[in-house]
Amino acid sequence: MTDTDTWRLSASETVARTTSGDLTAEAAVDAALTRMDAVNPDLNAVVVSCADDARARALDLDKARASGAPTGPLHGVPVTIKINVDQTGYASSNGVHVLKDLIAPDDAPLVRHLQDAGAVIIGRTNTPEFSFRADTDNPLHGRTHNPWGKHVSPGGSSGGAGSSVMAGIGALAHGNDIGGSLRFPAAANGAVTVKPGLGRVPAWNPSQTAERGMLAQSMSVQGLICRTTDDLHLAMPTMIRPDARDPFHAPLPWRGEALDGPIKVGFTKETYEFDLHPEVSRALDMARDALTDAGFQVVEVEPPHLRDCGMDGYRTLMGEVLALMGPDIDKYGSPTIRAVFDEYFEQFPPYEGTDILRMMAKRSFYAREWSVFLDSYPLVLCPFLPQPFFAPDRDTQGADGVQEVLGSALWSYSMNFMGLPAACVPTHVAELPQGPQPMSVQIVARRWREDLAVDASAAIEARLGRMCDLLWQRMG
Repeated sequence: MTDTDTWRLSASETVARTTSGDLTAEAAVDAALTRMDAVNPDLNAVVVSCADDARARALDLDKARASGAPTGPLHGVPVTIKINVDQTGYASSNGVHVLKDLIAPDDAPLVRHLQDAGAVIIGRTNTPEFSFRADTDNPLHGRTHNPWGKHVSPGGSSGGAGSSVMAGIGALAHGNDIGGSLRFPAAANGAVTVKPGLGRVPAWNPSQTAERGMLAQSMSVQGLICRTTDDLHLAMPTMIRPDARDPFHAPLPWRGEALDGPIKVGFTKETYEFDLHPEVSRALDMARDALTDAGFQVVEVEPPHLRDCGMDGYRTLMGEVLALMGPDIDKYGSPTIRAVFDEYFEQFPPYEGTDILRMMAKRSFYAREWSVFLDSYPLVLCPFLPQPFFAPDRDTQGADGVQEVLGSALWSYSMNFMGLPAACVPTHVAELPQGPQPMSVQIVARRWREDLAVDASAAIEARLGRMCDLLWQRMG
């Protein structure tokens, strides 16, 4: 690999070279910044550059290593941070004009932990207004594009993260997920991710002036979007380190106990009232075959109460959003985001009053039913979306658009409502009439066993390959 190709290195490959002395942190960071300069103007994935701070940080890491200081597990790895999470000295704008000068006084836990591990933040990535769309566009920073082409959305709300990491701008991209915001961009761009379960990654923004709603606290999680499963295993132990500022963090190791015998994987193609596209069906078959060949025991199942869980969960979240975020959306949101939320509220009528309390209580019923189910099937291979990824602005096109984007995403937000881990991994590129698109599947895991979901994703990746290699050939 030449110096000009250094940006292609995964996080694991970067660490191997920076810790051995074959590559300096400065060179790794310079390569990522050069790649950002080359491709980001067409993508608008990174909307705030941290180039000066990144170069200074890389030099400090190289000096420390030369002096004999120990290196961290992410030494010299270029990373990006989503603009809705605090990074000292930078605005946590959340894609909203009124927040463009909300400068973070301190780092959020994950930002602190990544930097303590030796990672270097090179930029901050785009999100939709209020980080509450499955597409990424806002009046403050504009639209993010998918590196596979402008015929397909980059996903949201971590669309800038998914677009940037797959285009080669940094090896790790931070994102977060309240209803699918890690998995939507992973699926759209052909990346890999795991949505951690409730309490796994400590979270808090020092710039916030009020606590989030209880359901948002329960459903929203922080994570990473990567190009390869190896990088999830490398970096997630850093992400889950304790931080006292999150009093509900669960300080558990990344790796759980080994399971006896072949791991049973529940397999389903159920998409309820939504049609299953042939290419999504093919993706599920390819993933099933890969897991079977890798020694997993794949069994067809009927998962319990999935549709009811998803709908109750999202309607409950909409009730909390209406009560707590509604006034700010009306006051500070663009006409586009207000219209999108009006359709959300129409499609997912918000629970209010005693109804929302009953549904928050019923969350335990769904979680218990799935806990029992996952006791027999530690993993579940299922669709993420029933159709190939949608076009940009599809969620602004009335009831049909919101149904395609979110209504059909039952397998996504149900996992947030129950607080279960769920990985997303690509299988192949489909050559569709509108253009090429990566296809992905979802793997749900037992509570606290994100490692099992990533192991299964790694088995699929080992059989079917990484999407970034195909993307970079197309990008030239």
